Amino acid sequence: MPENPIVSFDDEPLVLVDSADRDQGFLDKASCHDGDGVLHRAFSVFLFNSKLELLLQQRSGLKRLWPMWWSNSCCSHPRKGESMGQAVVRRTREELDSDAAMHFTHKFEYHARFGTEGSEHELCHVFVGVSDGRVRVNANEVAAMRWVAPAAMDAALEDPAAPYTPWLRLEWQALRAHHWPLIERLAAGPQKG
Repeated sequence: MPENPIVSFDDEPLVLVDSADRDQGFLDKASCHDGDGVLHRAFSVFLFNSKLELLLQQRSGLKRLWPMWWSNSCCSHPRKGESMGQAVVRRTREELDSDAAMHFTHKFEYHARFGTEGSEHELCHVFVGVSDGRVRVNANEVAAMRWVAPAAMDAALEDPAAPYTPWLRLEWQALRAHHWPLIERLAAGPQKG
């Protein structure tokens, strides 16, 4: 496999859903993000190390929405015919070259517009994992990465003008408020690559 494969395509069929996360058909990725967006299924991954530091990624400058903004470790969409579990494993490998076990925490609907470029309108499933293994990013998807301590992440997000994606802000708040004990338990366990 090439070192930085192309893993994202404007014509890939995404799963349209209603607010109860019931399948409503399929639509190509580009159209899902046009204008105000069309509600579709997505996921976000938060990868921590055993020190509870979060792996942040700076989105590639090639991204149509929020290019070069900082976001959670990995995010994408399940494709037509692909389960959520399969999609999370696939994309975490494609973007981060990581096989960390992922644990579902919650799902929520959000809508965010990025100027005139389009919108995210997603029913997003959030997953957390812990690994001290090596991470190698796909440069077509990720411009940079850094590990951030929880308190530093809390402080950074207090600035509403800081370049962090809207879904990261919402998901981090929920993780800190409702799912932090799970993350601490995972971080305390044995780690592998």
